[in-house]
Amino acid sequence: MGVLLTAFACVLLLAVLLSGLAHRTILSTAALFLVAGFVLGDGVLGVVSLKPGDDLVATLAELALFTVLFTDGMRVGWAELRSAWRLPGRALGWGLPLTLVITAVGAHYLLGLGWIESLLVGAILAPTDPVFAAALVGNEKVPPRLRQLLNVESGVNDGLALPFVILFLAVAAGSDDLHLGELGLELGLGVVIGVAVPWLAIKLEQTRWFAASTPYEPLNALAIGLLVLAVGKATHGNLFLAAFSAGITVATFGPRQRESFEHFGELIAEVFKLAALLVFGALITPALLGSVGWQGWLFAVLALIVARPVAIWVSFLRSGLGVREQAAVAWFGPKGFASVVYGLLVLGSGIAAAVPVFQLVAVTIVLSILLHSSTDIVVARWFDDEREVPVWYGTVTRKIRRRERPFQ
Repeated sequence: MGVLLTAFACVLLLAVLLSGLAHRTILSTAALFLVAGFVLGDGVLGVVSLKPGDDLVATLAELALFTVLFTDGMRVGWAELRSAWRLPGRALGWGLPLTLVITAVGAHYLLGLGWIESLLVGAILAPTDPVFAAALVGNEKVPPRLRQLLNVESGVNDGLALPFVILFLAVAAGSDDLHLGELGLELGLGVVIGVAVPWLAIKLEQTRWFAASTPYEPLNALAIGLLVLAVGKATHGNLFLAAFSAGITVATFGPRQRESFEHFGELIAEVFKLAALLVFGALITPALLGSVGWQGWLFAVLALIVARPVAIWVSFLRSGLGVREQAAVAWFGPKGFASVVYGLLVLGSGIAAAVPVFQLVAVTIVLSILLHSSTDIVVARWFDDEREVPVWYGTVTRKIRRRERPFQ
């Protein structure tokens, strides 16, 4: 534990010192932690020694995903979902399931996995993460509807993919262990906890007997999140759906709590993300990367350049989204943090296909982080070029169009 903490602190300090450079170049903080974990892990230097079944790995994965889903839900309250649902709705309603199915078909026919295991791989790799496309999402010169689309989609698809991961994982564990009634109760209880606890806490603060001081306001949402976690643990409700539901509830009924917690919560989530990436990298060894063979690497490539692009192309037919914007959405479907944690959960689940599933997920995520985090700034500048044109260009273009349409 001490060695891991020291390694994380050193890499975090290095990431902070290089963050200015990373913001202007293709250098990626996420890739830095992944590579650092790989180098420090048993496969190379052996400084950080971790096993998939270690309690630390499972606990960190659980806490990290809970935190990220809570903050993701808080970014997309019902007001945002109602006002910006048209394009994200296509990506989530059509793009997500199509990506899942296409990925599963590839895993089944290319690698010979059973259909349940293939669907599990598809569910794990279906969510996207805007962290690895930060230069694109954070660039004000990129069309607002494109940035909003990527933000809303990535904020919601982690929670939407989760029930499929849980279901396919339960089926893969064997029919004797599959109890759909108990599974449904666990998922439903998680949603109830995620809605009821934050709503009661916010309503309590709004009474005339209580009021949060300015310095303590950011801790309000943190306390709500911890309470949801504790109640979920005590009642065996699904923690991840509880976290996502709680975030949406806070964003909907407590805009002040949401605003005061936003920056603080993002920092907490970022720390957990980076820690999980370091651990994930430490679990990846040269032997693991080589064990998937050329078929595994071919699957990873196809999962990135075929599954998501085809699904997005079908989803946005007749949507009015420009070709350049649609290409950016299709490419920036990086397999990010949620996929990392879902992969760790499968690895510790004990199912028969846990290792091959994790291996496929691992190589796909590694390839995605390296490709997407190093191309986001390039695509962002693509939009810069589109907008930064001489004034005379627009004038000449308008004159030409008037000449081409003299009767309009």
